[in-house]
Amino acid sequence: MGKRTFECPQCGAEVPEGRLACPECGSDDRTGWQDADELDYASVEIPDFYEDPASARGRGPSRLVVAALLALLAMLIWVLSR
Repeated sequence: MGKRTFECPQCGAEVPEGRLACPECGSDDRTGWQDADELDYASVEIPDFYEDPASARGRGPSRLVVAALLALLAMLIWVLSR
């Protein structure tokens, strides 16, 4: 016999009986298994100046790479000038 489930009133997903929250939408007993219109989601204010580190990739070499290349170039010049 399979585990008994009930339908989440929030999103309609099957929730195993005994679970404290819906595995799909996170609705739970604390929210009263409310409808989407009734839920009061907490929001996080992100400052306008925030820059996602993931979006900074692809803009060119990092400072560390540039510093390493400059150090290698300096060593090469030093070796060749001896």
